[in-house]
Amino acid sequence: MDWLELHPLAKDAAGLGALLLVAWLAWVLVLRVGMRLLAAVVRRSPNSWDDAVLDRGVFHRAAAAFPLLIVHQGLPLLPELPPRLSILLSRLAVAAGFVVAARAFSAALMAANDVYVRQPLAKDRPIKGILQVGILVGYMAAAILALAVLMDRSPALLLSGLGAMSAILLLIFRDSILSFVAGIQITTNNLIRVGDWIEMPQFHADGDVIDIALNTIQVQNWDKTITTIPAHKFLENSFKNWRGMQEWGGRRIKRSIFVDVSTIRFLTAEEVEHFGRFFLLRDYIAQKKAELEDHNRTKVQDPSLVVNVRRLSNLGTLRAYVSNYLRQHPGIHPDMTCLVRQLQPTAEGLPLEIYAFTSDIRWAVYEGVQADIFDHVLSVAQEFGLRVFQNPSGHDFAKAWRGDPVENRAVGIPVGREKEPRAE
Repeated sequence: MDWLELHPLAKDAAGLGALLLVAWLAWVLVLRVGMRLLAAVVRRSPNSWDDAVLDRGVFHRAAAAFPLLIVHQGLPLLPELPPRLSILLSRLAVAAGFVVAARAFSAALMAANDVYVRQPLAKDRPIKGILQVGILVGYMAAAILALAVLMDRSPALLLSGLGAMSAILLLIFRDSILSFVAGIQITTNNLIRVGDWIEMPQFHADGDVIDIALNTIQVQNWDKTITTIPAHKFLENSFKNWRGMQEWGGRRIKRSIFVDVSTIRFLTAEEVEHFGRFFLLRDYIAQKKAELEDHNRTKVQDPSLVVNVRRLSNLGTLRAYVSNYLRQHPGIHPDMTCLVRQLQPTAEGLPLEIYAFTSDIRWAVYEGVQADIFDHVLSVAQEFGLRVFQNPSGHDFAKAWRGDPVENRAVGIPVGREKEPRAE
């Protein structure tokens, strides 16, 4: 002690070192003992919110305030310290306290989000973006207060100076401001929820929404890649949300086969009787026969002309068959639109479109039902004397070059020229 009295600088350093050592020991004691006791109490609690607070490290971050408090309160006990150094250390402790408070506040908000996402309402009304705005405001307030303490100025003076920096701040936080406004509109208008299937071709996004944050929305694509899209882009660009399909419980089939127009014709009486034995056409053929016989008997004046007589066509009969086939198919939703229609003829033939909804919206099941339907339609078309259009392949050209007869199975007519007799 006598030596320290003779050396004031060493005495000040020893006193300050002892104060810092006490602060560090207090922090270690709080972390090693206090936090463990607190964690044991929280784990035994029946509540779930305190577990979220503990997991987010709110208590751990707040524990850093204890050594800062010891330093701030212990500095007056060291009167030998130079006044300027004591004031500087005191201000640093207070400024660090504001930073510690901001970190604990941000962890508490994220813990609140963890508790909120467990509620059913969270899927429709996510608040993560709003909480992130609160975190940003908390850090900005801590920074302003810390600078005010270090500079020994009023926070109001610093806030007044921010007006001159507004242009720079708007430039720096442009995306955050735009995304914040977009996030409020997305949440308020219920445009996107976590779990929605969305398509946004501009960003190559096609999959489920897994996270809605302040600045970004993350989409997990079907190939398990993650696409991160700025939130404000959802208001600047169009996107498709498949939530309606999921809520209605039906997934649309909208696909066509192209029928060769040259194979469309009227049915003969024998063919009408033949199709009348089909289970799916029995009622249709009986109804049409009665309708056409009545019309031809009462309204046709010269039945000798073919154009004056109404008859069944093979395409119309196929359309009725496919329509009845869809209605009895177990994979088609019975309460949604189901029809088979003709579209505008093209160079590839006459499109015969199937428009229906499956009763199961799962992708694999949907594709299986759709494939099963078109497997049957493509196979049964030739039973009605129709040919499905297909551009000629190299095999077709090779047959034509050799002069092999190609039999048209749809109409039963040989196509092509006969082989010329080989010269002896």
